[in-house]
Amino acid sequence: MAHLIVIGGGITGVTSAYALARQGHQVTLIEKHRYAGMETSHANGGQLSASNAEVWTHPSTLVKGLKWMLKADAPLLVNPKPSWHKLSWFAEFIASIPKYRDNTIATAKLAIAAREHLFGWAQAEGIDFDLKQQGILHIYRDRSGFEHAGEVSKLLAEGGLPRRAVTPDEMRAIEPTLQGQYFGGYYTESDSTGDIHKFTHGLSLACERLGVKLLTGQTVARVRSSGHTAHVTLANGEELSADAVVVCAGVHSRALGAQLGDRLNVYPVKGYSITVALNDAQSQAAAPTVSLLDDETKLVTSRLGDDRFRVAGTAEFNGLNLDIRADRIRPLVDWVNRCFPGVSTRRVEPWAGLRPMMPNMLPRVGAGRLANVFYNTGHGHLGWTLSAITAHQLTGHVAQWQEGLAPRAVLQSATA
Repeated sequence: MAHLIVIGGGITGVTSAYALARQGHQVTLIEKHRYAGMETSHANGGQLSASNAEVWTHPSTLVKGLKWMLKADAPLLVNPKPSWHKLSWFAEFIASIPKYRDNTIATAKLAIAAREHLFGWAQAEGIDFDLKQQGILHIYRDRSGFEHAGEVSKLLAEGGLPRRAVTPDEMRAIEPTLQGQYFGGYYTESDSTGDIHKFTHGLSLACERLGVKLLTGQTVARVRSSGHTAHVTLANGEELSADAVVVCAGVHSRALGAQLGDRLNVYPVKGYSITVALNDAQSQAAAPTVSLLDDETKLVTSRLGDDRFRVAGTAEFNGLNLDIRADRIRPLVDWVNRCFPGVSTRRVEPWAGLRPMMPNMLPRVGAGRLANVFYNTGHGHLGWTLSAITAHQLTGHVAQWQEGLAPRAVLQSATA
């Protein structure tokens, strides 16, 4: 078995380390924070959502982006200040539009395949992460949104995911606390929700039980490889060596990949969330238990235990910027006040995270230019949903490398 260094202790890094350790490999996991899952894997929307597998490379995304360009509280916001990274990313995004259909189907297949691994690992390791298996309800306020969802449902069905259209009355039966007027919805019973941070932390403890060496509070300054041995230099000057390296560093994967001779056009797409404290019986009764996705506002919800309600969404193209803007948080609070007026928003915890997003919306999984360099990154808005299957795929790429069969070109995850 090989010794591999995994860079990054978010959901993809921890699942990668766990899957590799289960295969008998010696693994060292490097994470710059004191604990695993403290950045993008800390307070996301909480959905394990194959029903949200539609990639963003649809012409309507460009139209909406232009419409929302100057609106500070818009679901999609692009800082107009140009940069080569941003321009190249959007150029590749536009070039990927013809692959919208194929990539949506492929993503749905990956999301479905991920479930078996993720739930199996959680059960095997006894991880409590506020799992709620009550499905996800997509809600639509107008005919055009509902009809587009119908076309998406056909693609999801080709990927193996059934979801059904529901009337406004059926929506109220599925989630009685939801207020407002709606044209209709789509309900995916097989989807679920949970707390990504609790899952990531729990799996990191399982990694340690399997013998993974966790180096927390350590920042990677440099990474290089001879093709036979990988070397990682930490900010404190310490150098680690291993047989191979796996880059799972989220939005920082682009810079690390460049050091290894690989181009990863990962862009940091900021998302925001609020966690509403349900401190009284009225708020607990008025908050939904079924997860929602509001297509018009691009917001998702998750009920985390009895006393927390998570609302997340929006997309902001503004570089490596983690500022929490009040004008981006306010629409999330207003949405709760409008759709769930019985929920007190007196105590709300805001958060922002950077989604590592590839222009074609597919994660980058597999070998790099050098034989002993691997990537598992760029999962975008479906990091948690896809993490278990891409970690499983990674073990297959590592096994190929060990057998001397590893392809020298980078592999894209397009099929499960």
